[in-house]
Amino acid sequence: MRQKLFSIVPKPIGCKVIGCKWVFKTKLDAEGQIERYKARLVAQEFLQISGVDFNETFVLVTRYQTLQTLLALVN
Repeated sequence: MRQKLFSIVPKPIGCKVIGCKWVFKTKLDAEGQIERYKARLVAQEFLQISGVDFNETFVLVTRYQTLQTLLALVN
C-alpha cells in the first residue's frame, strides 16, 4: 500500500541538486550487546559553494517523541 508521502517536483532552472545518504550506527551497552540501532539521513553539503549554491544553512532536528506522535496520528 502506497502512503503517498512524497511527491516528485521539477528541479528549478539553474539550481544544482545535492545528494544525500543514510548513515547507520549500532549502539552497544556496557557488555557489548546491541542496545539499539540508529539511522539518519545526511545531505552531502560538501558539494555546495558558499555564496553560489546557498546563502544560509538550516538543520532540521526532530525529537523521537514528536515523530512517534505523528506516526500514531497517521494510523
